[in-house]
Amino acid sequence: MFIVDSHCHLDALDYENLHRDVEDVVEKARLRGVKHLLAVGVTLNRYIQMYETLKHFNEISLSCGVHPLDLDEEPFDYARLLKLARDKKVVAIGECGLDYYYSAENKSLQQSVFAQQIDIAKQLSKPIIVHTRAAREDTIALLRAHSAEKCGGVLHCFTENEEMAKQALDLGFYISVSGIITFKNAEELREVIRLVPLDRLLIETDSPYLAPIPYRGKQNQPAYVREVCDYTATLKGVSPEEFARITTQNFERLFKINVQ
Repeated sequence: MFIVDSHCHLDALDYENLHRDVEDVVEKARLRGVKHLLAVGVTLNRYIQMYETLKHFNEISLSCGVHPLDLDEEPFDYARLLKLARDKKVVAIGECGLDYYYSAENKSLQQSVFAQQIDIAKQLSKPIIVHTRAAREDTIALLRAHSAEKCGGVLHCFTENEEMAKQALDLGFYISVSGIITFKNAEELREVIRLVPLDRLLIETDSPYLAPIPYRGKQNQPAYVREVCDYTATLKGVSPEEFARITTQNFERLFKINVQ
């Protein structure tokens, strides 16, 4: 089995108590069939630190971008992001987007930075990894207004409704499923994911956050995407092996990379 964790924050894992180092994380994942990871950036300074740690791992791809909840950490630098994202190790722009749930007072700044990252993604012909929370209408509106279908992308850790899923799919975007799909109170999400075509789904951990059942309450890690794979496969009526194969192909198609 070959599973891809399409979204994890390897620089945020616990390397004091849970893992010896990144190699330990990769090996734990590999033992469960998880053989490629996409490590996602949230600020440019943190990305640079992450890059130095991860650049030699063939099993790890990178994304470079600025998260809407981290805009106060450093001034957004368009030219710097454009330069960093040209690196061949970088397969996507992001994590970027809008979050009005935790930060509603700087909507205009979030929208401006999101739009600029869409523009960079189009310039580099790399997809965007979209974070959206409590901002359904504005997220879709910005994707449309800035022709994001030209670069494509994924709505990661999807928790939105059927209408937003349809709008994203109409733009050619993918939908990524996290450990939330296993939670008891996620039936509405399960109903949405049942409707998403198999060839437009990805799976992820978003580790160190959102560990799936039976690990809920513990720190998440890439190895646990196996639970997301197995659970969502059952939801979609296919075997875990087939679902792993399909979602890996989807990952390769979206991010223009061969990982197997």
